[in-house]
This record gives sequence, structure tokens and C-alpha cells, in this order.
Amino acid sequence: MEATVTMHNVPIDSPLGDPPDFASRTDALRASPPMFRWPWLDRLSRVHPAVPPLVFGPAIVVLVALALAGQSVPKTLLGALCGYLLWTLSEYWIHRAIFHFEPQEGIGARLHWMVHGVHHDHPNDPLRLVMPPAVSVPLGAVFVVAFVAIFGTPFAWAVSGGFLAGYLVYDMLHYALHHHRQPRTALERRLRELHMRHHFEDDERGYGISAPWWDVVFGTYERKRGADKGS
Repeated sequence: MEATVTMHNVPIDSPLGDPPDFASRTDALRASPPMFRWPWLDRLSRVHPAVPPLVFGPAIVVLVALALAGQSVPKTLLGALCGYLLWTLSEYWIHRAIFHFEPQEGIGARLHWMVHGVHHDHPNDPLRLVMPPAVSVPLGAVFVVAFVAIFGTPFAWAVSGGFLAGYLVYDMLHYALHHHRQPRTALERRLRELHMRHHFEDDERGYGISAPWWDVVFGTYERKRGADKGS
């Protein structure tokens, strides 16, 4: 029998066609199979969580410095806030419209598994939680170019800095929600509950990982368990 990887009850052929070999459900949730046949290429798809701060931290500092060199502090703060809000809106719609666009078969199904399905099948794999720089850096550059075209400089530098800072917060928060065994605050407990319910109960809700208010705005917010019982 040909091995398959199951995503939301839809059988999807493994990109490699190799049978997964997991001793337990815990192992299956943690250790994802190879995504590519070439080991060097597969290594690029596995990213340590320290990589995004090392890549985007200096870029954010440079962008904010460029903004401050050409405009006032209040205007820079306004631009950074606008950029952060634009990120949270982008996070919601990228997750909802792109990551959860799920073709049922063929190359589309395979691409979906590689882009996001692997994370839902193996949500606790620590090396498949943050986006590979081979994807995030070009995508971030596209947004920066768009902001320069729309807002002009130096305001666009502040918007870009806030946008990338929002992305970095999202990436680090996403990792923490999966791997901090004991959430430290009530907010982290609530965000973790929302995200785990997205993974294990209803993947059509809870798209805003770092910004759940967009779920409220667009009608995909997951109510608290007490509210569910009382309804």
C-alpha cells in the first residue's frame, strides 16, 4: 500500500512517497518527514528559531535608523505602528487565504502540504515552526519595495521596520505557543488555547496567531470553552 500523509482527513501523497515511521503520536506530532529528496535542500526547509531574530533584527534596526535620519520621532513611531498593523492584517489573510487554501489532489495538494500542511500534521516539530529565510527574506523585500512605492521615503522605512518587527513577534510567539510548556501569563494562556484549538478542533477559526482581534473583525474568533458550554 502506498504511504500517505493525512491532512484534515484528506489523503495527500507524501512529496517523497516514503512511508513515515513514527513510534507514537507524540513522535508524529514532533518529527516531520523529509520534504525533499536532496538532503541539502531539505535542510534549508528546517530552521532553528534563533534564525529569524538574527536575520531580521539588524534589518529592523537599519530601517528605523534610516527613518529617524530623515524625519521626526513621532512620525517614525506613527509609521512603525502603521507597519505593525499592516503586518497583523497580512498575517491573518496569508494564513486564512493562502495557507488554508487546500487543493484536494495533484501538485496543488503537494504544494499545500509543503507550505503549511506539514505544520498541521507535525505541529510540534521545532525546526518547521518558523519560515525559512529563503522564503521570508524575498517576501519581506517585496513588501518593503511596495511600501516605498506607496508611502515614499523616509516614511516607508518606518512602515517597513514596524512590519518586519510584527513578523518577528509573530514568528517568536508562534514558536513559544508550541514549545513553552507552561505559559507565563493569562494572555499567553489564551493565545495558546486559541492556537491549539485551531490545530486540533477547528482549523477554520483562529487565523490571527499574534493578532486575534482580526478573527473578531472577520467572524472567525473561537469563543472560550465556558461560552461554548453555555450556548
